[in-house]
Amino acid sequence: MTFIAEKIVKVFPGVRALDHATLRLEPGAIHALLGENGAGKSTLIKVVTGVYKPDGGRLLTTAGDGTMTELNFSGPLDAQRAGIGVVHQERNLVPAFSVAENIALQAVPKRHGFVDRDAMRNLARQCLDRLDVQLDVDRTVGALSVAQMQLVEIAKALAVDSTVLLLDEPTASLTGDEAERLYTVVRSLRDQGHSVVLVSHRLEEVFAVADTVTVLRDGRSVAEAEPLAAHTRDDVVTLMVGRALADLHLDARSVAKDAVPALELDDVSTADGHRDISLRVQPGEILGLYGLVGAGRSELARAVLGLGAITGGTVRVHGKPASIRSVSHALQRYRLGYVTENRKEEGLFLDQTIARNVSVTVWRRLSRAGLVRGKDERALVDRYKDQLGMRISGPMQLAGQLSGGNQQKVSLAKWLAADCDILVIDEPTVGIDVRTKAAFHELIVGLADSGIAILLISSDLPEMITLADRIAVMSDYRIVGELDNDHRYDKTSQHVIRMIHAEIAS
Repeated sequence: MTFIAEKIVKVFPGVRALDHATLRLEPGAIHALLGENGAGKSTLIKVVTGVYKPDGGRLLTTAGDGTMTELNFSGPLDAQRAGIGVVHQERNLVPAFSVAENIALQAVPKRHGFVDRDAMRNLARQCLDRLDVQLDVDRTVGALSVAQMQLVEIAKALAVDSTVLLLDEPTASLTGDEAERLYTVVRSLRDQGHSVVLVSHRLEEVFAVADTVTVLRDGRSVAEAEPLAAHTRDDVVTLMVGRALADLHLDARSVAKDAVPALELDDVSTADGHRDISLRVQPGEILGLYGLVGAGRSELARAVLGLGAITGGTVRVHGKPASIRSVSHALQRYRLGYVTENRKEEGLFLDQTIARNVSVTVWRRLSRAGLVRGKDERALVDRYKDQLGMRISGPMQLAGQLSGGNQQKVSLAKWLAADCDILVIDEPTVGIDVRTKAAFHELIVGLADSGIAILLISSDLPEMITLADRIAVMSDYRIVGELDNDHRYDKTSQHVIRMIHAEIAS
């Protein structure tokens, strides 16, 4: 059965998100849906899955004999009953429920009118086994790591026998091994006759697994269900952005190594399990903190910022011992900012305006007689809108209405407004398209060139090698090595991977 979203139109206040976009899905194929942030990918997925009703166009299925059936979804359950499953970019789990309860939530097995918990656990184990994932199905989801939560989300989609499965940035929080395990399952589903839609900004993995491609640009489909083998990576990037886009190549930057470090950790231990952590970041330097998911990088940054307990060692800011109680204290006392990995839950107020989100770090500066004027907040947005390339209808648009990449820009803008000396930036380009990613890279380098010390956490090794002046490698909550970065991918990546493998082997 072929599924077609034909000439779909979707309009929001001030924004035409989809403009006659078409998505055609054949059975037994992995289909890549690509485009920049704001191109309409997530909106199209929400139309296909019944979250949004289209303002124009239609949803169709065609049988083998050519018979066409038009679909009208009143909500996501209708789409699910029609055999359409989805794993959204942002996780949709109930933290207080167990792994088994979350996986079975859309198809709860019952016996004599009551929940059959044995059957529920068996269903959960079967779905996890298909992913080759070992998890205690009775464990509470809120106690899992980000990567484990993502795998539970995928297992949850597998619990419903979908003929069409949409995966929106499914590997953003996964290690290489976990991602390859997922794609083994995806290939198996394809071979069983399922249609699988992959939305990803990681073009290397798209080319490794996808058969066909649709590219959206400004809400329109500029390539429709074309064989991916007929395109190069540069072809796809040009389709996405409308022009050729060169990668950012940097030479080694000059950093004053004898200056007083902006941020220094000396034999730091934490309640999370870090031990003997020593590192320094000079003014104007980008120190990369690299490691596999679960290495303890984000947890270390959060402890420094007062979101976790430091149990030993010393943290210094500009050469003086610092005891940071909270992110607010870090900003007000030490001019230290934190662009969090979790922009949805920690980085933004989704139900507040863009103006309110950008200005929140500088309310004290903007306050007049205890009041913050709306026009001052809006002026801040205007200041950073063009610099960051925000695609917004206006400063009063709600942050929750933005695409993931534009939300990340708003999260960064509030720290730029705060005029920080030191920035901790955690996974800055997860789920961000190639052009926005290049713009973020140029912006991060520009911030360092202006004298800001940057601690950069990224699971994207090419990104790390592109940006960092030095790379500290973490494994199992320890620093296992450090090297100067000459921005030569082949050489540096081999050094980094050897460090990680040596630590795992020991």
